[in-house]
Amino acid sequence: MQDRDFNRALQADDDTRLTQSRLLVLALATALVAGLAAAAITFPDDFGRLAPLALDSLPRSGVLNPVTAVLLNYRGYDTLLEVVVLLLAIVGVWAIAPTPRIWFKTPDTPVLATFVRLLLPLMMVVAGYMLWLGADEPGGAFQGGAVLGGVGVLWAAAVVWLPRAGRPFWLRLLLGAGVAAFVIAAVGLLFLRGNLLQYPPEQAKTVILVIESAAMFSIGATLAMLFIGGYPRREEAK
Repeated sequence: MQDRDFNRALQADDDTRLTQSRLLVLALATALVAGLAAAAITFPDDFGRLAPLALDSLPRSGVLNPVTAVLLNYRGYDTLLEVVVLLLAIVGVWAIAPTPRIWFKTPDTPVLATFVRLLLPLMMVVAGYMLWLGADEPGGAFQGGAVLGGVGVLWAAAVVWLPRAGRPFWLRLLLGAGVAAFVIAAVGLLFLRGNLLQYPPEQAKTVILVIESAAMFSIGATLAMLFIGGYPRREEAK
């Protein structure tokens, strides 16, 4: 009886601590939201906007799409960090999930696998088109990478392909290609022009296209691997 009462008291103490922790998190989140709302409400109406400056500098950015110019030229640092976050995400998944959380089962019919194999070349063309279109119209590396990631998800779901144990070099190369392209461009421009990610107007489009191409494959591979959520062997997929 005493042990039962002690366990109940211990459980009640744990529940109290958990409730307090949740209330603390709720209070901090509420304060953050309130602060952001207050900043948005009190923002001055006559504050100078950046859109005219971005449009005025568009001819020197190397692209005609202002969104691409902002992402890859005006604030390339932010986009570099976004690609780094994706790389860190898959590294974190591999660190805590050695096996996938999704149970892969070979389909009973070959229709799905055949369809996925036929779909791959078309989706590669679509991804490349989205990448090229991003220079002048809405599109770019993230849109093309999302298309490639979708194909990777279909490949895994149909058990057309699953990564084998050992993390092959080509897969690691794909995952790190986006960050590597950004870093190489940044270091090269630092030595040539004395500034990080400040492209010369004449070569800006070429540099942006190279970076976006590498980033697109990295994004696609990362999204597919995040869906798999681990590193299964093909023979483990049942």
